[in-house]
Amino acid sequence: MLPIAADVLAWAVVIHIIVDWLLQNEWMAQNKTSLRHPAAYVHSGLHTLGMLLLFPWWLALGVGISHLFIDTRKPNTWWIETVKQMPPSTPAYANIEIWLDQIFHLLMLVLAVLLIPLLAS
Repeated sequence: MLPIAADVLAWAVVIHIIVDWLLQNEWMAQNKTSLRHPAAYVHSGLHTLGMLLLFPWWLALGVGISHLFIDTRKPNTWWIETVKQMPPSTPAYANIEIWLDQIFHLLMLVLAVLLIPLLAS
């Protein structure tokens, strides 16, 4: 019997938390925003490897690539400044940026889980 989508999503979130919080070292955290730095690829590669436990390789790779681009902070900055209309000088900016980063990552995991049955048929 195939696991239901909620189970897959729950495990995807657990893997994401482990890789993003427990396995991410200072080198990755400081340098992952630059697509020119190897830390960005090591960090997103770890996400890809973790997602291989749940998804086909091409979907795990998609999650890893989305993680790479979200971590550049460009989507976050655009959303905060355009949608929320909050300048970077706002005291809560850094906290909102961290949580928005996690929301974007979780939305990509939801999308990956939703794609499984659509692409399998």
